[in-house]
Formats: sequence, C-alpha cells, structure tokens
Amino acid sequence: MAHITVIRSFVTVLLLTLLPAWVSAAQSMLIPSPPQIGASSYVLMDPHSGRIIMESNSNERLPPASLTKMMTAYIVERELAEGRIGMDDMVPVSVNAWKTEGSRTFVREGTQVRVEELLKGVIIQSGNDASVALAEFVAGSEGAFTDIMNQQAQLLGMRDTRFANATGLPAADHFSTALDLAVLARAIINDYPENYGIYAQKHFTYNNIRQPNRNSLLWRDPSVDGLKTGHTDEAGYCLVASALRNDTRLIGVVMGTSSNAARSQEMQKMLNYGFRYYESEKLFSAGQQLLESRVWGGQANELAIGVKDEVFVTIPRGSKASLESVVDVDTVIKAPVSIGDEVGRVRVTLNGEVYVDEPVLALQDIPEGGFLKRLWDAIKLFFIQLFS
Repeated sequence: MAHITVIRSFVTVLLLTLLPAWVSAAQSMLIPSPPQIGASSYVLMDPHSGRIIMESNSNERLPPASLTKMMTAYIVERELAEGRIGMDDMVPVSVNAWKTEGSRTFVREGTQVRVEELLKGVIIQSGNDASVALAEFVAGSEGAFTDIMNQQAQLLGMRDTRFANATGLPAADHFSTALDLAVLARAIINDYPENYGIYAQKHFTYNNIRQPNRNSLLWRDPSVDGLKTGHTDEAGYCLVASALRNDTRLIGVVMGTSSNAARSQEMQKMLNYGFRYYESEKLFSAGQQLLESRVWGGQANELAIGVKDEVFVTIPRGSKASLESVVDVDTVIKAPVSIGDEVGRVRVTLNGEVYVDEPVLALQDIPEGGFLKRLWDAIKLFFIQLFS
C-alpha cells in the first residue's frame, strides 16, 4: 500500500491508511516526445491539477479572436451564479449590438431576448451581436464590460491578457496567450459546471436560423465537450477544446493554425497524446483529514489536519505505485488554533520530482485550555524539547 510519511518534531512516522491502495507496482510507461504541432502557440493542461503536459510559446501574446468570448461567457455565468441576473431575464437589443459585424446570432434591434438564448448565441454560434447585447446588459456598455473582463483576467491569474472588446474583433491592445486561455477554460469548467453543457451543443437555432457549433471535434471525437473556436486574418485559426476520457480531463489550446481543418487536426494530436500517456488521479478530497497532531495548551490534545480543496496529480500512466507523499507538520502547535490555520505542507513526488506541494490546515478550532492545563503542557513541552 502507498503511505504518507509524516515529519514531525524531527521524527518520521508512517501512516498506512490515508492514501488509497494503488494497484500492485507497475513499471512506468516510457513517454515518447510530444508530437509536432503546426500552430504559433499551444498548450495541453490537466484542469484538475493544473499540470502542463506539453506546450510551445504558450506565453506569447497573440490575438485571440473569438476565443475572447470565453471571458464574455464566463462573466455572464458569474453574474448568473451570484444572482444578479437570471436566465429568463429579457435583454434589450441596441442598435450598437444589432449592427456589430462578423459572426452573428441574428438578434434584431429593438427586440428583447432572454439571457439564456444570448448566452447560447455567444458560445455555440459565436455571435458578436449577442456578445455586445449581453455586455451592455451586464455593465451598461461594452466599454464598461471590457473593464470587468480585464479585472476578471487579473483575478484568474491571466497575466498576459488584455481585452479591448467583448467579441474578439481585431483591436489594438487586444491579446492573450495559449496558457492564459487554458487557465480561463479551466475556470469555466471548474467554477460553473452547471452551464458547461452549453459548450457541447452542436447546433442552436435563433430567429429561425439554425447554425452549427464551429468546433468540428464535437462531431469527430465523442470525448470532446467544449469549448470555443476563433478566427480572424490576424489571429489565424484558433481552438480551445476539452475532452474527458476515463475520469481524466484535458484542456488544449492551439493558436495561429492555418485552417479550420488544421486546428482540429492539431488539437486531436495533442489530446490523443495526452490521454495515451498520462492520467489524472485524485489524491485527497476537500476537507479530508490526513492525520492528527499534538496541540499544546489547548482544550483538546489532538488537532485534525487536512487539505482545504481537492488535490489531483497528473502522472505518466502506470506510475501510481511510485508516488511518495510526505506531510511536513509544524514541530510545535500551540493553542489557540482556528479552522484554516496553516500547520504544514503535503508534498507528493514521483522519482524525485515534486508533483504536489500544498498547505495542510487545521480542520477544527481548539481554544486555549485553562490556566492549569496550559501550565502543565508548558512544563511537559519544556522537558521534551530539553531532552530531544
């Protein structure tokens, strides 16, 4: 069985029951070099662990074209989740939204359209008119909405992204990177899963006009369930895609490919490589207790310690038996202790390489004990440290 090594007060203890029992030891698969990808920039990421499997020029600032609409949709989904708007809210279509050039949902000026229909128009049809209508509804104007987009990008850690509009139409100082767009796709999937099914819809009809989703992989690969295409002369053909196979999800981004067919072909190569040679494993659940540690001077003597969020690891297939986990706990923990206090770190390594390095936290409050309890613990601790 796999185990966690706990380092505490310079003593090593083995805990045999905290990680699931892996299959019997298997030799790690030999990993070939990633395939050559015909794109200006690309990245392949596991959205659960955040690990990058392959990339090239992933921090290069490039025009994102309609991949921009992922942020437009994300902000609308955030507004929905926080109750500031509803799917059935009616959105007035302005002249400005109606006349926006490029790909369209074909909304009509002077009409009112439900938020849900406009959101589908943005995601499935890549409608520029729907994007502007939603931007104006949420923020009052597309310019104000763009400010929100840039603020949200910073909150998500998209350090090399700047938006100048809600559509992705060419504009000065409008850029992003493959890595930033993978981060955004990860947020869409993880933060608002209740809306993610829209990204897999193959068609959407509005105003009696039926349009297909431009992500052709939705037809070619049943494991693909999102996300968004983009194209302008300046940006080339771009695609952000995600797929789920056997409990492992991957996100791929290609920017600057030569054609619609090329972006799908290059994405398929990346996804096939990632799923063939890597797998995602959930190590710990959110709030899972990993161990108990001694607390001094408290109303209780033992503190439950664990992780706040789910912890995943992305590893080469067949290498689970070689994972090693170490929890490094503070030598002395004194009361009072509050839920969420950091008291150490958990590290998971594979053949000496660190795959996980996360804080471990107090899972309970332990107030200070009475005077006599604190005095007695202080005396015991003094002698333990004196003779250690």
